[in-house]
Amino acid sequence: MEYQALYQFLTEQDAEQWVDQLTEQLPKAMETSNHGHLSEWLNIIEQIPVINSQFKKLDSSVITIGKAAEISQQNREQLNLALKQLRPWRKGPYSLFGIEIDTEWRSDWKWNRLIDHIEPLQNRTVLDVGCGNGYHCWRILGENAKMVIGIDPALRHVMQFHAIRRLYGEAANYILPLRLEDLPPSLSLFDTVFSMGVLYHRRSPFDHLLELKDCLRPGGQLILETLIIEGENNQVLVPENRYAQMRNVWFIPCSESLQTWLKRSGFTNIRLIDVTKTTIKEQRSTPWMQSQSLKDFLHPENPNKTIEGHPAPIRAIFLAEKP
Repeated sequence: MEYQALYQFLTEQDAEQWVDQLTEQLPKAMETSNHGHLSEWLNIIEQIPVINSQFKKLDSSVITIGKAAEISQQNREQLNLALKQLRPWRKGPYSLFGIEIDTEWRSDWKWNRLIDHIEPLQNRTVLDVGCGNGYHCWRILGENAKMVIGIDPALRHVMQFHAIRRLYGEAANYILPLRLEDLPPSLSLFDTVFSMGVLYHRRSPFDHLLELKDCLRPGGQLILETLIIEGENNQVLVPENRYAQMRNVWFIPCSESLQTWLKRSGFTNIRLIDVTKTTIKEQRSTPWMQSQSLKDFLHPENPNKTIEGHPAPIRAIFLAEKP
């Protein structure tokens, strides 16, 4: 993977320390001996035909690259096979030279809930933490951001992004196979930081919030989307075992608790902009994500409960600023 343009950008932003760190981290993360499927995925990406198309649409619900008429039948079959070999696809949707990838999540619904409330992304440097295959990174680029950097430790997601980027071409948009804690402390680089669907997976939510704040420039904006419960008086759900069949869910606060957490972490101008119950229309199994999904994780007799008896998923979006 080629990162020279990213390194140049970071150097121009006086982030040479991060460049030095990345030049060591990224080769280690991409060592094929560390992951049983990585060599296979890299070979799949190499087999994707490179087709130049001027038709690229990042500012609509379906991220679209190319038209069906621009690709031969042979190349279409080759591309379709490669994309299917990278399943499961969780974030989307995408349309790639007429191949419609109907992902598990309608990630565009989440985007539509927040885009009219946040600071304009034009000419901003943006970080997306836990970005998956980069659907929201492409949407951010579609808002004319200066530079978009996503981080996600799941190599399959990173490979899906590189498959899409191979079709798109060069862009100020990168996904790095890293965790938030792999970034330098007190980076203070980004104008906007997204953390969506990550907080409840962290054993220490305060450490996560403080690390997010460290990434922001003074005055920068955090967009935080996470699970919440209905409640007050700083209630927090701590699942004894699993939540909606997920093992790694540690804390689900009520909105009041989360606002307190943000204040204690040093954020200001904290606002709750959306609360939405997750439905089986927004998260579901598809031909591109064939394993179990939300309907399998809800109680069969009461869809307001998870299969374990916890409150069914409700997601909230908060905005906050670094002083």
